Amino acid sequence: QVQLVESGGGLVQAGGSLRLSCAASGRTFSSYSMGWFRQAPGKEREFVAAYRRSGGVTYYADSVKGRFTISRDNAKNTVYLQMNSLKPEDTAVYYCAADLRPLTYYSSNSYAYWGQGTQVTVSS
Repeated sequence: QVQLVESGGGLVQAGGSLRLSCAASGRTFSSYSMGWFRQAPGKEREFVAAYRRSGGVTYYADSVKGRFTISRDNAKNTVYLQMNSLKPEDTAVYYCAADLRPLTYYSSNSYAYWGQGTQVTVSS
């Protein structure tokens, strides 16, 4: 099992940047593929980005491609989401997720482990 704790959310003006962190417990972090999802009020949880457990392969939602970057540091058991050029529509609770073998990286149903979420609010 793995436990996930997100941090780094907050209030930022449109055009600004934030970096989210997700710290994972356990000694097998490198075995997990990691994902970031977000959920805005009244909307379903949606995929943001994912980092495959091997090969350095990353995936992004079209809405964040070119603005957000996912990275991981296996020595620190941490995955990051660097968010630049933020827009008001990026406002949501951001969740970190992990799974040993996600069936598909884009679906929240593929991930077994979740953090508690961190709020990101982008003002116009």
